[in-house]
Amino acid sequence: MKWMLVVLVGGVSPVNTDLVFDKFTDCLVAEEQMRQHYSDAFDAWDRMAAARIDRRRDYKKAREVEAKRLLSNVGTCVPHGGGDRQPVTAPQQQPSAPSAQQPAATPSPRT
Repeated sequence: MKWMLVVLVGGVSPVNTDLVFDKFTDCLVAEEQMRQHYSDAFDAWDRMAAARIDRRRDYKKAREVEAKRLLSNVGTCVPHGGGDRQPVTAPQQQPSAPSAQQPAATPSPRT
């Protein structure tokens, strides 16, 4: 089975990365690398913000917003069907067209 890394932006909105792995462990390693990248980006922002933002209260608010923006993105590994098998889909039923011989239903009179 193949595995695909999917990023959940904000922890909810899935984004397909098109990164497909043969082993689940390889996918988990890629997820860890992605998480480390976001953590490193937050740390770099934090160092810059601490030096530039004068008021402690403003820095604290900005830090919370940036932490939510960067650190709430998570990766997850999901099974990937790949090209070796046909995807499993439910059979689609065609809506039946009304027969010309059937009279149209008439609404009952209201009283």
